[in-house]
Amino acid sequence: MPRELDVREIEGEPFSDIVSALDELSAGETLVLVNSFEPEPLYAALDQRGFDHETEQTRPDEWRVEITPR
Repeated sequence: MPRELDVREIEGEPFSDIVSALDELSAGETLVLVNSFEPEPLYAALDQRGFDHETEQTRPDEWRVEITPR
């Protein structure tokens, strides 16, 4: 079962929370990031840190990004 982090519930910049959640992933685990917009600036950081991602818009104000270690 994937871990889920809803950054809509975080006050302020969520990047450090996202990095912490990624650091806790084991090989084969998935993090599902939930956001109110497509987090395009995050994609380059994920790539640099060795993660793949798939993004899906599930509602007009909800995007889900499935993040997995390479």
